[in-house]
Amino acid sequence: MNRTWFGLALSLVVVVLSSCNMSKKTSDNGAAEFDKQGHRGGRGLMPENTIPAMIHGVDLGLTTLEMDAVITADRKVILSHETYYNNETTTMDGDNVISKGNQDSFAIYKLTYEQTKKFDVGLKPYPAFPRQQKVKAIKPLLSDVIDTVENYVRLKKLKPVSYNIETKSRPADDNKMHPAPEEFVDLIMGVINEKKIGERTIIQSFDFRTLQVMHRKYPSIRLAMLIGNTKSVADNIKDLGFVPAIYSPNYLLVNAEMIVQCHQQKMKVIPWTVNDKNKIDSLKKMGADGIITDYPDLF
Repeated sequence: MNRTWFGLALSLVVVVLSSCNMSKKTSDNGAAEFDKQGHRGGRGLMPENTIPAMIHGVDLGLTTLEMDAVITADRKVILSHETYYNNETTTMDGDNVISKGNQDSFAIYKLTYEQTKKFDVGLKPYPAFPRQQKVKAIKPLLSDVIDTVENYVRLKKLKPVSYNIETKSRPADDNKMHPAPEEFVDLIMGVINEKKIGERTIIQSFDFRTLQVMHRKYPSIRLAMLIGNTKSVADNIKDLGFVPAIYSPNYLLVNAEMIVQCHQQKMKVIPWTVNDKNKIDSLKKMGADGIITDYPDLF
């Protein structure tokens, strides 16, 4: 009888300890990790919106790779902050025909993906970012970025990263420099769904129209409202029409009151673009949930 009770008690202890360990593991994994995002892949260190930048960001321990998406003439999704090629900052064309005056003629929406591959965006010196390494690179397909990063993470046995993809659009450029919001969103989501990374994807934009389409058609995807205006949090939410997962303001607009207001609405606050270590630490102490920076090594 005593042995029976001892056995039952021992079993109970094992179950309780196991339960505690599982609970601790869930708590550790489920805890809100500070979101370290590299702006355009970390353009202070590597050519922006390129595969080398994204891989470098992974090596530096970024939790999220921030990038910009545009659409080619043959409806491919590629990474680019501008909707055109620009020799003023990032582009080197072999024939040296692109200038500030004619850059609209090199709108990505007017070029096929094959045509875009002839322009290098990694070798031109970028005076604003003197630490940026120079490597030969093109504006890559979003699908190639995801494949390369996912394979690299698996090979190195690293923790999976998330993707924060900005739709580069505005009403005046619909069907000129990019598709209208519905098609734009569907093209991006076609890649996201094909690669099965929806749970690790954020779609962000200053163009609330794309976020509204996303909210209606793809409600499981996390959305980030990019803010560069001085409106109140409440007014920006009213303009959007719903409460997104993330409020992403210019860091100069952020104060403790804003963070409290966002957290009350269950929104995370991830400011952009913070390139000063002391300011990153200050915003983190203030309650920011993450930071977007050009210099991922600051983390």
